[in-house]
Amino acid sequence: MASLYEINEEILNCVDTETGEIIDPEKLSQLQMDFDDKVGGIALWIKDLLSDAAAIKAEKDKLNERQKVCENKAKSLKEYLSGYLAGEKFETPRVAISYRKSESVNVSDIGKIPDEYLKRKDPEPDKTAIKAAIKSGQIIDGAEIVVNQNIQIK
Repeated sequence: MASLYEINEEILNCVDTETGEIIDPEKLSQLQMDFDDKVGGIALWIKDLLSDAAAIKAEKDKLNERQKVCENKAKSLKEYLSGYLAGEKFETPRVAISYRKSESVNVSDIGKIPDEYLKRKDPEPDKTAIKAAIKSGQIIDGAEIVVNQNIQIK
């Protein structure tokens, strides 16, 4: 089957460019049916791909949830063992438990931390508020409402 581009080229060849008269009505009719079939097929393919993507995302979300459950259970069991071992090493032929020291900083009052030790997040525009302001007639320098045409396939 020909591509949409090729079908469009053939459709243009069925019409006299000077007079606008249809040269081959039967071929034009067939090409229009081919065009419709091609567009319909592509749209169905898009629907299938989106359906597959949704199923994959759902499965990924389930696996992420299972991962979190396993990680939380492991963390809980580590704390349980640490409570009983109280820093003592433990070893069998199949497992060895030991401890290592690490350091971390605990900030109890961020207001007392000097500015040189604070990270600043880049400002983000409130697009919802900007859109509402522009729609109400205000002019916001550096912002505009852009209208897009988004294809919908159902």
